[in-house]
Amino acid sequence: MPTTQFDSILERREAAMLGMWLFLATEVLFFGPLFFGYFHSRLASHDAFVAGSHHMHFWLGTINTAVLLTSSFTMALAVQVAQDRGRFLRLLLLASAALGIAFLCIKGYEYASEIPEVARAEGPEQVFYLLYFAMTGLHAIHLTIGAVLVIWTAFISARRAIRVEVLGLYWHFVDAVWLFLYPMFYLLERYSA
Repeated sequence: MPTTQFDSILERREAAMLGMWLFLATEVLFFGPLFFGYFHSRLASHDAFVAGSHHMHFWLGTINTAVLLTSSFTMALAVQVAQDRGRFLRLLLLASAALGIAFLCIKGYEYASEIPEVARAEGPEQVFYLLYFAMTGLHAIHLTIGAVLVIWTAFISARRAIRVEVLGLYWHFVDAVWLFLYPMFYLLERYSA
């Protein structure tokens, strides 16, 4: 007689959610040293971080924040629709992925326009740019992975509400990381001396 790994869908959901929460905890540990490095360097080289922050493209960062928050909204709707077995799930997933890709395109344009600033940076200001590119680049890698998974889910496996819910957690985590990065690089030092 064949046995199943889980006795019910509820057990499968709880196991999947626990697995994702544990994975996200490791991601927090992955990003943690970068955040620590940022705050340590900011305290050690405050003036350089103020100068670097003044070169950030405030409006591009703000637009990207709005794009990601909208993608979180469409993903939350997708999770709800998947649980209710409603229509438009594929459309909502693809909208989330499209918004994520739009974010990446804007970020790519921003990176290209910041290269001259990086070339002129000296000393501690270089640390600002190193942390900026490392942290936002790592975020972009995570967002790219998320967009690929969302597109895959939309076309291959959108029927499983558990999979959409777990993917939604990952998507919201990536968006939450940006909600920390945005003020750190675009707002905190913007209006300083």
